[in-house]
Amino acid sequence: MTYVVTTPSFSGPMELLLELISRHEMDVVDVALAPIVDEFIARLRDASRTIEMDELSEFVLIASILLEMKSRNLLPGRDASEPDEEFIGWEERDVLLARLLELRTYAGLADAFVSLLERAGRSFPRLRGIDDGFVVTPPDLLAGVTPARLAAAYLRGIEEHPIPAVRLYHVTVDQVTVAETVLVLAERLPLVGHISFRDLTASLATRIEVIVHFLALLELCKLGHVNLGQGSTFGDVAIEWIGDADALNEEGIDSYEG
Repeated sequence: MTYVVTTPSFSGPMELLLELISRHEMDVVDVALAPIVDEFIARLRDASRTIEMDELSEFVLIASILLEMKSRNLLPGRDASEPDEEFIGWEERDVLLARLLELRTYAGLADAFVSLLERAGRSFPRLRGIDDGFVVTPPDLLAGVTPARLAAAYLRGIEEHPIPAVRLYHVTVDQVTVAETVLVLAERLPLVGHISFRDLTASLATRIEVIVHFLALLELCKLGHVNLGQGSTFGDVAIEWIGDADALNEEGIDSYEG
């Protein structure tokens, strides 16, 4: 609020006066409240000036706080109070301001409805119906329908439709498994000893067979029967059989199932 008060001991905004008294920089006993109230009442009676509702409510709130503080200082035998108790009125002030903002929102909404009603009042509905000479002709839904076309449509509806078949020619079917390849390599590698992966898979025709052989070599390496090495990056893989061919049956390689 920007309401300015003038007293013998202070001149300025009323909020600043309350703040100075609250910080004990001024004594509330030295402030005359009657001239402040008289000046504000005179302002209310002035027809040429209008005061907003929030300004009026804030003045009443601050004036009541000053009056209570001054009465506590003037009346004898008052109890000592905490400084925070002097600001109890500020909570009521916040509640009042919140209600004022809510009422202002409703007032704005009411103005919006009034504007819509005024705009609707400038429109005129059509009071007359269809002209006398206007004839509505619905479309003929059976135009062009002949017995022959009807019979042909019936035959198309009752004829048997072919059952859709799912073609699987593009699906690769695994013809060899890792388990089978492990058993084959366990019989072949002890006879060869050293061989490269390129030579081992030279006779294979499909990519899936090459992949299965590589996985089978990894299984044999994990079991400790094959040693794999590569001299350079992306170089050929060297395969060396390091297992005992006589102990294959005892370790269960012949019955490996992956």
